[in-house]
Amino acid sequence: MAMATITKNNMHIKSKLPDIGTSIFTIMSKMALDYNAINLAQGFPDFNCSDELIKLVNHYQKKGFNQYAPVAGVPPLREQISLKMKKLYSRLYNKESEITVTAGATQAIYTAITTVVKPGDEVIILEPAYDSYVPGVKASGGIPVFVKLVPPDYSYDWDAILKSITDKTTLIILNSPHNPTGSLITRDDILQLEELTKNTDIKIISDEVYEHIVFDWEEHISLASSDKLAERSFVISSFGKTFHATGWKMGYCAAPEYLMKEFRKMHQFIVFSSNTPIQYAYADYMKDESHYLHLNDFYQHKRDIFRNKIEGSKFKLMSCKGTYFQLFGYDGISDLNDREFSEYLTKEKGIAVIPLSPFYNEGSIEHIIRVCFAKQDDVLIKAAETLAKL
Repeated sequence: MAMATITKNNMHIKSKLPDIGTSIFTIMSKMALDYNAINLAQGFPDFNCSDELIKLVNHYQKKGFNQYAPVAGVPPLREQISLKMKKLYSRLYNKESEITVTAGATQAIYTAITTVVKPGDEVIILEPAYDSYVPGVKASGGIPVFVKLVPPDYSYDWDAILKSITDKTTLIILNSPHNPTGSLITRDDILQLEELTKNTDIKIISDEVYEHIVFDWEEHISLASSDKLAERSFVISSFGKTFHATGWKMGYCAAPEYLMKEFRKMHQFIVFSSNTPIQYAYADYMKDESHYLHLNDFYQHKRDIFRNKIEGSKFKLMSCKGTYFQLFGYDGISDLNDREFSEYLTKEKGIAVIPLSPFYNEGSIEHIIRVCFAKQDDVLIKAAETLAKL
């Protein structure tokens, strides 16, 4: 792996990630702040999490639950995760040996990558892709192999995926519901993936952080629900996305014991353990299933508010089956590339968005931008009305 040398005075460092710069999310959020724009760019809610959840955290803080948690996470939370996955996906993960609580889903993804990827290993990444996958692969000495999802619905091209597999393929990284496109993996996709990985040692990371945000009576199909895929998969989710508390950085990973044993070896030296009082609070909060089973209705309402205000404008609304992100095309409005158009909207119209091209390794010439609709209703209405006038 090529390394760039960065020098200061007589000191130098060979960068492990010479091609990685500042995240587009950081750039656009700073621009939103600088220009006092409505921030529909970065994927976080602008409303608070539940008062009940905050009270639970405070309760456990006052009770003295403020020291290190066990490496794997506190037992009551692992039990609730196991019960939830059994009910929703018909798979019982052992709370002792197959579930680990992590400092956010991004940490879980990075830990899973470093668990299985060695120098020279190839990792299939489906584009457009969330920006944390590639750096983790490269930092481990792996080689990203990019396969494009097929627009306009961003479906899987299984022939292209099959052609990308070699004897060096170690890992496939999947994401459903998908950021940034809002697409979902289907039951046919599951069958295709089962056949493609049969008689191989290929492992899978299934990024399912938006598992509870699925619209229009569609269903989230977890890889945990497939006997053949669950045995080779790290299934990862996020409490922050589910419970509107992204700043708490809490997630988890479920995997068969032989994978989880190796995952925990890495986990203990990356973070050791995750926030203790928050874990106990989530364990109590999850006992009421309505706190996550009704999340799809909550966000579908917001999606529809935004879409209804944009409908009839010159923007082209694209399918959004899940997540709290919406893609739309602007071919009918501007010839600017998506980065320039995003900057224009932020600086001139007061609406910060994200260009689609940074989600591709080699960029994209598509005139498509992404907005986050995890915002208060009045904010969504104001932003949509501004955009609809273009």
